[in-house]
Amino acid sequence: MGKTIIEKIFSTHSKDEVKPNETIWIDLDVRSARDFGGPNVVKHYEREYGDTPLENSEKTFFTFDLVAPAKNIKYAVNQSICRKFARKHNIKVYDVDAGIGSHILMEEGYILPGTTAVGTDSHYNIVGAIGAFGQGMGDVDITFIFKTGRNWFEVPKTVKVNIKGKYEFPISAKDITLYILKKIKTDFALGKAIEFYGESVENMKLFERITLCSMVTEMGGIIGFIPFKEETIEEVKKFTGRENFQVHKSDEDAVYEREITIDIDGIKPQIAAPPHPHNVFDVDELKGEKVNLIFIGSCTNGRTEDIEMAAKILKGRKIKDGVILAVAPATKRVYGELLKKGVLSQLFESGAIIVNPGCAGCAEGHVGMTGEGDVSLNTSNRNFPGKQGRGKTFLVSPLVAAASAITGEITSPEIFL
Repeated sequence: MGKTIIEKIFSTHSKDEVKPNETIWIDLDVRSARDFGGPNVVKHYEREYGDTPLENSEKTFFTFDLVAPAKNIKYAVNQSICRKFARKHNIKVYDVDAGIGSHILMEEGYILPGTTAVGTDSHYNIVGAIGAFGQGMGDVDITFIFKTGRNWFEVPKTVKVNIKGKYEFPISAKDITLYILKKIKTDFALGKAIEFYGESVENMKLFERITLCSMVTEMGGIIGFIPFKEETIEEVKKFTGRENFQVHKSDEDAVYEREITIDIDGIKPQIAAPPHPHNVFDVDELKGEKVNLIFIGSCTNGRTEDIEMAAKILKGRKIKDGVILAVAPATKRVYGELLKKGVLSQLFESGAIIVNPGCAGCAEGHVGMTGEGDVSLNTSNRNFPGKQGRGKTFLVSPLVAAASAITGEITSPEIFL
């Protein structure tokens, strides 16, 4: 019987027999903790293991991306606890100036195709974009992994999603992602690995693959993979700065639990309305609703190309009075690229607020929160009630976000192209 991509990755990291639904032990190449969850990892480790060494400090990281820099005493203390533990155990810290942890660990070449990684981040499966296995886990599990370098996993079944048709600008990977969510919701892939096939997704650039794979969590999936083309391999080499890695593909006789085909021909810009990410509509169906807060960034749409996309719409135009637009690059590298290209200056001239790299307006604790009665457009991945405040949050692409910032209401970007 042939193997799927997840089964092949697990097979190279386990001595156990890898079969769907079997519980096996997996060796982990990378393990990390954020400023959220990290202090509990330290507390658990010192209680259970004292001052004994970690399994491998060179594979262990702290990434401060949630409340960065700390804006209250609690997070300042939490980050300090992690820094002290890191100094004691010689752990690399990507501090408050670095950006989103999962992105950084890919950029720095620690997480590569074919590797396994875990951390205290529910969207750690974003690393499926470069053909790695990643999973967010609780602080108790991560503590155990800090000490042992391994953990048990149930081998997930895999579902196959075939994307039929093509898309062109101004349709973006975010629109495709939201449209897929609309079709499969959270039950089709719940607890499963997903493999995406079709010319449109297989031709995606890395930043687009990141967008799609970042929302596998919202699809109920464990991890998402897109087959590599030769161009993808070269892009990943440049992105990670590494030449040697193993790209896995499914065997021709691999077994899938379910298979579905989704036709994207002719789709329009998409928007997810509260209270769920899969509550998706054409933007035109909701156009005209007034908005007052807009955020562009997050692990889903915080790469250089995402922000450039929005800047093209905003160039030479001003943000509507009464609308706040905040932009957060995903990482310091992205911030530097935007700075050198003059994109940040262009955004500033349009009236945007540029904030430091990090998760920013994705969750409570940073910029872009909503108050009672506020309406927000957000390029992140979740719009559950309370996730970004007490107002209503809609999920959109950077293009829809930028167009709506100009008009002050939900707007499809075609009118500015």
